[in-house]
Order: sequence, then structure tokens, then C-alpha cells
Amino acid sequence: MPELPEVETTRRGLEPHLVGQRILTAIVRHTGLRHPVPETLKQVLPGLTLRSIERRGKYLLLDCGEGWLILHLGMSGSLRILPASTPPEKHDHFDLVVESGQCMRLRDPRRFGAILWTTAPPEAHPLLAKLGIEPLTPAFDGNFLYRVSRGRRTPIKQFLMDGHIIVGVGNIYANEALFSAGISPKTAAGRLGKARCTKLAALVKDILNLAIAAGGSTLRDFVNSAGNPGYFQQQYGVYGRTGQPCLRCGMTVRQLRQGQRSTFYCPGCQK
Repeated sequence: MPELPEVETTRRGLEPHLVGQRILTAIVRHTGLRHPVPETLKQVLPGLTLRSIERRGKYLLLDCGEGWLILHLGMSGSLRILPASTPPEKHDHFDLVVESGQCMRLRDPRRFGAILWTTAPPEAHPLLAKLGIEPLTPAFDGNFLYRVSRGRRTPIKQFLMDGHIIVGVGNIYANEALFSAGISPKTAAGRLGKARCTKLAALVKDILNLAIAAGGSTLRDFVNSAGNPGYFQQQYGVYGRTGQPCLRCGMTVRQLRQGQRSTFYCPGCQK
């Protein structure tokens, strides 16, 4: 599933092509995504101008002046910028055509994505209202992590991935941040002292920023808005390295299941 770095990479790729553009038409080819695509988009969107593209967690928010498009890429979705004349393929479910002659096209083979419309502030939408703190903001730091983790017995990896606490720290990036911090993914969140919380919070930011700079990770068929894959997987320190020697200490990397997700860790480096 595309996580924060992949969604932020997509946002940055869309921005120069869409912001300031007037919408000519919206083409809905398939309404049966995770949430039904509103048929009214074909009447509501033409003539509106895209003012900005923002991100909240793994959601993209397109400010159209009179309302907001809320987009989610689901498990396998991607948004691409193409000439509007490009013939659609089987899994191309939605086009947003702008006056430049380009379109933003949603491709979603598994149909777990979402395209929604709201005229209310998007942060009040039920899908966004209970999301946690953004990890790339100044508010997310060691003090915050220490405060919200007190008394929590949840393993720290699952704690980092709880979107009601922190948004967008997906499985890959939680694995990598904990490896960099030397913290076992099995450690109860509430057992981390303030110094370790400060180190971990800083490394979560570093890992996410490195992933964004690399265009995200190529997860199955994820590509950015230009159709290019991400390359952060070439920098993995621990993820997917089961049975291989740790890059730091040489001990064999192990794998376990936490919350139905694969966890990779070095028993020598991570305590």
C-alpha cells in the first residue's frame, strides 16, 4: 500500500501540472471503488480552478475553491499526468481533465482507492477527523512521543503505525526507523525513556524524508505521477533482509509477524 512518502511524492508530482488550472471535465468510468465515486463530479467540477494540493496522512486533498476532492490510492492505486487524449486502459477509473490539455488519471487495479467530494472543511470529514499527528511537522518530536506512549504496552512498531496516533508511518518505514534507532520492534512503547523517544522521533523524520527524496518505495505497481517507480528500497537497512547478515553487526536478520505485518529486525543491534 502506498504510504506517506509515496503519497507525498505523488502530491509533489501533481502540483506543477494542476495547481492554477481550470477543470474542463471529469470522467468517471467506474464508480465502484472502496467508497462509491460520486456521479455528480461530472456536473460539479467543470469550470472550477484547482487552488492547491495538500496531503493529510495518506489522503490527497485538492482544493477546488467551492469544495475539495479527497483522494486515496488504496492498495494499488496511482495517479498519473497524461495527455487527455491518451486512451484509457482497463483499470483507469477516473480522469480529471484541465485546460492545459493534460489529465490526472487514477489507475486502481484492486479498486480500494477513493475519490470523494466535500464542500465542508476536509479535516472534518469522517475519514480524516480522527487521524493522528503528522510526523514531518515540528509538533512531532521526542516530547510528543514520550507523552503519548506512557503506560502503553503496545509493541513500539505497532504503536508507530497506529494512524490515530501518528499518520503515515507504514510498515517499511517503521522497520527502518527502529533499526536505525537500535530499538527492538517488540519493546513496549511505554518502556521507552525520553532520550530514546527523542532519537526515534528524529529518525522517523529522517527515514521519511530520505524516502520522499528517493521517490518512495516501489511497492508492487506503485509509480509516481510521471509513471516512474520509487527507489528507496535500494537503501533498506533491514526490511526484507531475513536470513542475511546485519549491515552493522553481522548478526542474522530475523523476521516475525506483528499485527499481521512482517517485521524485520537485528537481535544484536536492536534492544
